[in-house]
Formats: sequence, C-alpha cells, structure tokens
Amino acid sequence: MVQEVCEELKIVIVVLECDQDHTHIFLNALPTLSPADIMAKVKGITSKKLREEFPHLRHLPSLWTRSYFVSTAGNVSSDTIKRYVEEQKTRG
Repeated sequence: MVQEVCEELKIVIVVLECDQDHTHIFLNALPTLSPADIMAKVKGITSKKLREEFPHLRHLPSLWTRSYFVSTAGNVSSDTIKRYVEEQKTRG
C-alpha cells in the first residue's frame, strides 16, 4: 500500500522494513515534495484505505501517530542507509 502511494507521488522506495510499532523507509523523492508533505500523503492515504478495507478500524481516532523522523543522507552513503534499514527487522 505504501508502495502504491509512493508510485503515485513519483517517489522511489529504496528500502522499507516494518517492525511491530514503526516503519523504516529510505526514500528518493524530488525536492518539490517536503518530508511533511510526503508523510501526510502516505499516512493519510494508507489510513483511509485501511479503514475502508477493515471497518473495525473506523472507531479508532487515528491509525498513525503524528510523529515521524526525517534525516538526509548527508555524509553517509546510500548503501549504509539501506543496510541499516534492512537490519532493523533482525535486531532484538
């Protein structure tokens, strides 16, 4: 579902890993989309679709928290970030 939203926004998901209560996503997006815009679209669209598909979720005030963490690649290589995200599913 996140993949579909990103495709619509022309965002490339480099790697995505889900944990029990959070998700790590390494994205490549055009600078015309702010991180806040990206997260609002991903959270909003996925929440709407999940509530449509699973009616028992409709009573919840929200499916996502308002928080998120964003960082740029900076001096770290894309391979390092990708490896970090992939390793999140195996830690703990």
